[in-house]
Amino acid sequence: MSNITLRDISKALNISVSTVSRALTDSHEIGEETKKLVLAYAKEHNYVPNRMARSLKVGKTRSIGVVICSIDNSFVAQMLDGIDQICADSGYQIIIMQSKESYEQEKACINLLYASGVDGIMISPSFQTTDFSHLKELQTQGFPIVLFDRITEELDVHKVTANNIQGAYQATAHLISSGYTKIAHLSSKSTLAMTHERFEGYKQALAAHQVAYKEELVKFCNTSDPQNIDENVAKAMSELLKQKPQAIFTATDLLSTKVLTYLNEHHYKIPEDISLVGFSNSDLAPILNPPLSTVRQPSRQIGELAAQTLINLVKGKDIGPAQTVLLATELQVRKSSSK
Repeated sequence: MSNITLRDISKALNISVSTVSRALTDSHEIGEETKKLVLAYAKEHNYVPNRMARSLKVGKTRSIGVVICSIDNSFVAQMLDGIDQICADSGYQIIIMQSKESYEQEKACINLLYASGVDGIMISPSFQTTDFSHLKELQTQGFPIVLFDRITEELDVHKVTANNIQGAYQATAHLISSGYTKIAHLSSKSTLAMTHERFEGYKQALAAHQVAYKEELVKFCNTSDPQNIDENVAKAMSELLKQKPQAIFTATDLLSTKVLTYLNEHHYKIPEDISLVGFSNSDLAPILNPPLSTVRQPSRQIGELAAQTLINLVKGKDIGPAQTVLLATELQVRKSSSK
């Protein structure tokens, strides 16, 4: 069956097409009785609005572009769930694209989303990204952009992320309170704020507990190349283990599971030989071998708040100057760090 049109409703109810259109969009210019009449007829006859025609008329597509590193990640999936819920509740569709940690692919994603007419873009930048000119150019045009999870000081836009300093401090302080003083730190090599903040939280916890910071116990591993991640992690771990650390704090979800695998493969007993705490939102953390102590981030809330912020910007609401919202983390202690 073909869809009925505004003109069909107009003829059936003997009112103008413009009145039908305003009634269907809940315009204050139309009386309640007329709205009820139009909506009832539209529902009875399965009226479906022509989204393309409406978007051309009002200059909005009611779609949001979302750029993430990879969908194959429990933390990212949880953020996307929050984003999808808020957008669906607000009548917006989302278009999800993956950078795969590639700067060039990230730029291609942004260009394609912008060309497709999305009303705004949410982005969690790739680890390779150091030049943000592709986003600055859109920002200067007044195009709505919100950064989430991974943020940078290069862009003066609204940002939503976890309190990375707090999370890293919690993890390191927990290891210190468990009696460890020789604590290694492994993080991703990146210019993004997340890397620096988690490193800072690690150092702050050492200083607060009068534990000496040792540069040789810190490694930054290239995780932006999917084909060489295992090799890069193995090299970093080999160098760290030469220092005979008592414990390791890993700063990303990916590194947490990679390091646990490496230690198991090299026959280290955890936590007897070495303890481990990582950042991870994986639901598998409690059933790994051994169960992994983690800093859990409020992933769904990050997605929800970032999505709501972008939708408010798209609607033209005055939400004040750009600000960074930091959401609290939670330390979940399991066997990997408890003797």
